[in-house]
Amino acid sequence: MTNDFDFLKSSYSSGSGECVEVARNIPGTIAVRDSKTPDSPILRLTPTTWTKFTATLH
Repeated sequence: MTNDFDFLKSSYSSGSGECVEVARNIPGTIAVRDSKTPDSPILRLTPTTWTKFTATLH
């Protein structure tokens, strides 16, 4: 299933390699992974959980 995700790196990424990548192309799932280790486990969140999480970052 990993290959099904279309991961994108944030436009805010500084290019230093310390960034997460997010995929939103699977309905009902927001997938998050470490850009430095793309073969590591993927965190899968519901859209509601993702929205709550990102709201705390502002």
